[in-house]
Amino acid sequence: MSLEQLNAYCTSKLNELSEKGAQKGIEKVITRIFTSDWIRQGRLPDAEEDKSFGPRYFLAGDENAYLLMNSNSYLGLSMHPQVIAAEEKAAKEFGTGPGAVRFISGTYVPHIELENRLAAFHQRESAMIYSAAYATVMGVLPPLIDDNTLVISDQLNHNSIINAIRLCRPAQKAIYKHLDMAELERILHISTSNNSKGNKQQIKRILVITDGIFSMRGDHAPLNKIVDLCREYEHHFADGIITIADDSHGVGAFGATGQGVEEYTHSKVDILIATLGKALGVNGGYVTASKPVIDYLRETSPFYIYSNPITPSEARAATKSLDILESSEGRERLKKLRTLTKRFEIGLAELGFETIPGDHPVTPLLVRDTQKTAQLTRHLHNNKVLATGLNYPVVPQGEEEIRFQINVNHTVRDIDYTLAVLDNFNIAHYG
Repeated sequence: MSLEQLNAYCTSKLNELSEKGAQKGIEKVITRIFTSDWIRQGRLPDAEEDKSFGPRYFLAGDENAYLLMNSNSYLGLSMHPQVIAAEEKAAKEFGTGPGAVRFISGTYVPHIELENRLAAFHQRESAMIYSAAYATVMGVLPPLIDDNTLVISDQLNHNSIINAIRLCRPAQKAIYKHLDMAELERILHISTSNNSKGNKQQIKRILVITDGIFSMRGDHAPLNKIVDLCREYEHHFADGIITIADDSHGVGAFGATGQGVEEYTHSKVDILIATLGKALGVNGGYVTASKPVIDYLRETSPFYIYSNPITPSEARAATKSLDILESSEGRERLKKLRTLTKRFEIGLAELGFETIPGDHPVTPLLVRDTQKTAQLTRHLHNNKVLATGLNYPVVPQGEEEIRFQINVNHTVRDIDYTLAVLDNFNIAHYG
């Protein structure tokens, strides 16, 4: 049977991944979560409760309780009672799934309500939701790219952007060094010059695409500078220059009111992509832009047309998360998130660890050594802390790190406990 040959091929490839240290291995299975009263009540801890521990997670085959330091649920809304209640109520009203793709019979009132709220939240004319943020990126780029398009991308953009560009097969593509605006301008200048020389393969449209927050590092794209550069050069191209940002890690966790990197940099790109599955605590992705762009994508984006949307109950839950984010409670959650992030960041520096300073709750501990990263990840796990170790070839040699992610359901004691575990590693290995 041919399956035997396929099995042998797959096994050999798995062995190669293992030898390179790139195999993810067995996934940790969370069997239950222990939460405190203040979390179940949907509030932030008082001073006394902040001295106790936050949620603890239990894994299959393990009786120990773990502190989760690698969750994207930055605002803790996935456990918020109002969000849970909104999803439960909608499930009773509309059932557990949409039952079809949007254009057949899978569009429900909660989907429309959520899209309207997302457009208003981002000060856009329109928005549309997808099954996931990855699907959003893969679904948005191909209809906007043809054989007269140049795509320009940041060197450290997310895998979804990289694969979407491969799928599109643009006329040309260019990559600028991470956050290097001088190189971006150089690419735009060269493209302008090539067009003016009357080359046979004229570039009519340029797409400049970037992550908002770079998920491995927690740093952000200078969207204001990107937008300004593109405006300076756009008149040289028949169809202009379109700016796109995927701010999945930024929306809800970055900026004064949680509107992400656009708010933080006082700018607005042409097309914004983000997720409902990180700071908003639910599931799904979305894109927001002008009405003609969104109407066009509804007609041409295969990841939208041929795939079921998120459930109506997930849409209602996400709408409730937006309600909370835009309230005084949301501002308090953002304030606590920044406070905890700063406490952890300062603590790392005081212990002699290298990090990348910033206001985003992704806080990398740069180890810059494969063996030491593996040792430190094991040390954290042995001390009941779950964190993500990133080694070569997942990251370039010399960029190995532990990625910590702070969220509002952490307490001050959780932060200090993690720092104490890291300090013990220093003592054990360096005296």
